[in-house]
Amino acid sequence: MVRPQVRLCALMCAMLALASCTRAPNNTPSEDPFEKINRPIYKFNSGVDTFILRPAAVGYEFITPQFFRTGVSNFFDNLTYPVTIVNDFLQGKLVQGLQDIGRFAINSTLGLAGILDPATAFGLKQNEEDFGQTFSVWGIPQGPYIVLPLLGPSTVTSSVGILANTQVNPVMQWPNSSVRSKMFILWTVETRQSLLTIDEAVRQSFDPYLFIREAYLQNRRFLINDGQLAGESFDDDFDDSFDDEFNGNFDNAIDTGGAAP
Repeated sequence: MVRPQVRLCALMCAMLALASCTRAPNNTPSEDPFEKINRPIYKFNSGVDTFILRPAAVGYEFITPQFFRTGVSNFFDNLTYPVTIVNDFLQGKLVQGLQDIGRFAINSTLGLAGILDPATAFGLKQNEEDFGQTFSVWGIPQGPYIVLPLLGPSTVTSSVGILANTQVNPVMQWPNSSVRSKMFILWTVETRQSLLTIDEAVRQSFDPYLFIREAYLQNRRFLINDGQLAGESFDDDFDDSFDDEFNGNFDNAIDTGGAAP
């Protein structure tokens, strides 16, 4: 029987080989050569979101106070922080990696398993790193834009990154399957609730598919380049909203299996 790690490595090699052959310039139609396939998948994901995820998120917001939701968000941000720490070092960010270890240690102890966030008050900011970003730092192109069933926006290389992220994500590797399933559901609903504020912007856009695609690709460039993009401006509030969705989100939504709106 083939071990899961072997299957994962084989899939990663195949997908990264495909990505390395695709060097699409930014903001051109060639970024989305799979649009005819992506749009039906996007429509399916939207249906799942409309009838399942969004109602669950609205209900969660209605029955829980803000301090509870903040604590849950902090808890999952901290619990999944090893993904950032591992990728800090893989990208050669040694100082940031040590700082992030300190942040994780402080919030895991003084922060009561991450429910509170004293590390930020101590000057240790929260960073966002993942394997998709690491592959880009290593010189592997992101490849074309794709929409994953139930998981939402991605690129070829970022999709491989998602698989790698799960291998060091404590939520996904939790040994007790019953606890893992409950945490997975709560994480999914909490992630979707954090995106309710951008729903209206998506609905009001001329083409929601294009809106999400461009927001995703812009945010990935922003994260990969550590916010240093010549000639591009970013609205801080907009980016903060989409960070949850498209990296640590939408990559969070992707990691949890949440459908994209």
